[in-house]
Amino acid sequence: MKSLLFAAALLATTLCQAQKASYTADDTLRGSVTPQRSWWNLTYYDLNISVVPDKESISGYNTIHYEVLEPGQVLQVDLQPPLKIERVEQDGKTLGFEKAGRFACFVRLEKPQRPGAREAITVYYSGSPRKAKRAPWDGGFSWSKDKYGIPFVATSCQGLGASAWWPCKDHMYDEPDSMRIAVTTPGNLMDVSNGRFRGMKENPDSTKTWEWFVSNPINNYGVNVNIAQYTHFTDTLNGEKGVLTLDYYVLPDNLEKARTQFLQAKQTIRAFEYWFGPYPFYEDGYKLVEVPYLGMEHQSSVTYGNKFKNGYLGSDLSGTGWGKNWDYIIIHESGHEWFANNITYKDIADMWIHESFTSYAEGLFVEYYYGKEAGAEYLRGCRKQIENDRPIIADYHVNAEGPGDMYHKGSNMLHTIRQIVGDDTKWRSILRGLNKDFYHQTVETKQIEAYISKAAGRDLSKVFDQYLRRANIPALEYYIEKGTLSYRWINCVDGFDMPVSVLLNGKRGEVIYPVSEWKTLGKVKSLEVDENYYIHAFSTGR
Repeated sequence: MKSLLFAAALLATTLCQAQKASYTADDTLRGSVTPQRSWWNLTYYDLNISVVPDKESISGYNTIHYEVLEPGQVLQVDLQPPLKIERVEQDGKTLGFEKAGRFACFVRLEKPQRPGAREAITVYYSGSPRKAKRAPWDGGFSWSKDKYGIPFVATSCQGLGASAWWPCKDHMYDEPDSMRIAVTTPGNLMDVSNGRFRGMKENPDSTKTWEWFVSNPINNYGVNVNIAQYTHFTDTLNGEKGVLTLDYYVLPDNLEKARTQFLQAKQTIRAFEYWFGPYPFYEDGYKLVEVPYLGMEHQSSVTYGNKFKNGYLGSDLSGTGWGKNWDYIIIHESGHEWFANNITYKDIADMWIHESFTSYAEGLFVEYYYGKEAGAEYLRGCRKQIENDRPIIADYHVNAEGPGDMYHKGSNMLHTIRQIVGDDTKWRSILRGLNKDFYHQTVETKQIEAYISKAAGRDLSKVFDQYLRRANIPALEYYIEKGTLSYRWINCVDGFDMPVSVLLNGKRGEVIYPVSEWKTLGKVKSLEVDENYYIHAFSTGR
């Protein structure tokens, strides 16, 4: 009966996988490297916007600097309705443009675009940007107020796209080398954005302009605006690359709570520098900024809304107790500085690179402070969040992201691979090596897979195929008859041959090497699979 039930579950999963999503021309324009994007390379953004909270409106311009890679006269800029592009200029001349679908705008350039040349266009725009419905998952602008009725405003746009609030090259494969952000607010408010604060200018109309500069490459969705009557305090950390500045911005009423809770930011960076290498943005510093939603991994400007509680809004996602010892949003969103902001997916279909590694980082944080078994217990406990209903990797070139399993299923895949590697020193060097060798780069899944396989000294392609491209996890079927163990993998990708640590006759440290055909092993009375392998193991009971 157990085998029949398992087979039925696999059939249901297969049927689920067979239901393919449908996509529109807008999805392709948003999610692919179109001909209007491919001929030029981003070098610099100069974003200038004015935010009017009372009207829930914005206006401004973005100067997009680029290098010409090959001849092209039509350039794609993206901006989502209800925002509108007012005009586009190059060298002081107004250019013609036309909408392509709902989001894309094709700008017709007049001057010849010669390979190697450095050029720029300025896009002027205005309107009332999309309101966030359930930030950060369904993002946009969060127009909120603090308890005194003072505006409390923030942006979030992963998946949705940065073009929800500013005109840009809204595809993750290309990042500017650096960026300036200037935000004008009402005079009683402050803006906090990415990078280093350069200064504030008081304007004749009683507004203030806050200028920030990002000296590192930055992904589009990592750019943010946070506006409130903030209070500010600082700290420093003596890290692997020297002194790292830590800046904290919170509502005044939360200052004392933040002084205590935000100490975890320093603990987090210490732990993750151990596992992943130096914090990737020393030049831009680290900021933790209070916002009116749960939080997001905006580069060097991590946003926070976990109500100054440990856990995930006070709860432990793992159910083990370990998750209540630390603030989920501080640890998880700060972990994204390494996996999301340092190493960034080229296509959102590969979003697991961000979320699987960062969810895995939660367990590594626990391990750093509470021991190896505590970290493993936390990761195993998170398995109850896994659905196993769809492959983790989604469809490419259509701006489609995978399911929530990219978090905890992905983290348990990595935990399983650590067991296969079987050498904690080597495993740590792999994690650090990823952040060193892919420093400030956009990547594809195949690059991460190949790197880990090479560094591990073992072809792990079938493991990645099974966990990332199939909905079901590996199933180990076995039975013991007259002292002989028979075992095999079933319902796995062709050629799946992952070794598994087991207890044979109560003895730890034994390893079996199942394949799709039956194998046997003599003198076996009992078998127990190492629980750190995320697999389904079942006996047919013969």
